[in-house]
Amino acid sequence: MDPITNPYAPGAGQRPPELAGRDEQLRVFDVVLRRVVAGRPERSLVLTGLRGVGKTVLLNQLRSAAVRARWGTGKLEARPEQTLRRPLASALHQAIRELSHPQRADVDQVLGIIRAFAQRDAAPGTKLRDQWNPGIDVPAVSGRADSGDIEIDLVELFTDVGGLAADVGKGVAVFIDEMQDLRPEDVSALCAACHEISQSGLPLIVVGAGLPHLPAVLSASKSYSERLFRYQRIDRLDREAADLALTAPADDEGAGYETGALEAMYSATGGYPYFIQAYGKAVWDRAPRSPITADDVAVASPEAEGELAVGFFGSRFERATPGEREYLRAMADVAYEQAAKGDEPLDDIESVATSDVATYLGRKPQSLSPARDSLLKKGLIYSGERGRIAFTVPHFGRYLRDHAQG
Repeated sequence: MDPITNPYAPGAGQRPPELAGRDEQLRVFDVVLRRVVAGRPERSLVLTGLRGVGKTVLLNQLRSAAVRARWGTGKLEARPEQTLRRPLASALHQAIRELSHPQRADVDQVLGIIRAFAQRDAAPGTKLRDQWNPGIDVPAVSGRADSGDIEIDLVELFTDVGGLAADVGKGVAVFIDEMQDLRPEDVSALCAACHEISQSGLPLIVVGAGLPHLPAVLSASKSYSERLFRYQRIDRLDREAADLALTAPADDEGAGYETGALEAMYSATGGYPYFIQAYGKAVWDRAPRSPITADDVAVASPEAEGELAVGFFGSRFERATPGEREYLRAMADVAYEQAAKGDEPLDDIESVATSDVATYLGRKPQSLSPARDSLLKKGLIYSGERGRIAFTVPHFGRYLRDHAQG
């Protein structure tokens, strides 16, 4: 097969040629856009799922839908070491530019408030010329969204931006990737601002994406967050959608798959979108002709597995310290041993009890807390329920047992 016409696209956040299995999420979001602009009550959205299920891709697709609806949009990626003020100010600045509000004085007023909001992030005593601003060329407006209390400031900021959108009969959507990495005070402020906006009926929503424990992060911040957001779990694709993700791009290039090849691909990928793209690319390059066969999948599988071992699994494993790697391997071994004994089924995330990991390592649970907490912060594991942990990356345990050394 010609590698130049290879249609598959494995990459972080890169849109696949066929966005299969996400029609329901796109439909729901279209309803949200229409209801918000019509002044009807609606909740902000939160997408959750493991690494590799396509959360970022879907988040970008939802943003495209908002742009087509003539909304103002902005996007940011949360980082544990960064406060919310600067990236959010940049995102809102972009959203306001997309609104095309006709009254320049009103726009400048809100832009000045955004600048003031961003500049509260500066260290005390920083000279005005050295203060960061999100590319806004109007003076900061004092007395609004600049108190220094992020919760008060964010409520005021969202209110003013939402009001600007309401003036022109449009909406504003803020898209936040890796939302679980927001600092606790920023999560609290974001929930409070969304709560206030929903009560006032202003056309502004937040669309977040994050790991499976994101709902717990939000709930720990504000008890009402369970009713504040519409949660959607993004999971691996079922067989029909996984087949479509492979066959639709191939059809566009005049190629196809035998039934056995599709069965082999689903068995190898487990329906995870990133894995489908990685295997699809490797199999296409190795297959001599169309239709692609099960034998072609078998020949190309080692190449696909090698690519995943380096770019998907290995890059994450390298971020861990020696002590953290020991903890990760112990998680993988405990899960495998329990499955072999029939105690618990071995699923893709290999959930285990923290006490079992400590027993396996012959250590007290308290002594392992630093390694566990660091892995949680790095997003390599998550805790879906008290006393249990799991990998954020599907098949990571298998990778650790088969590949990781040292």
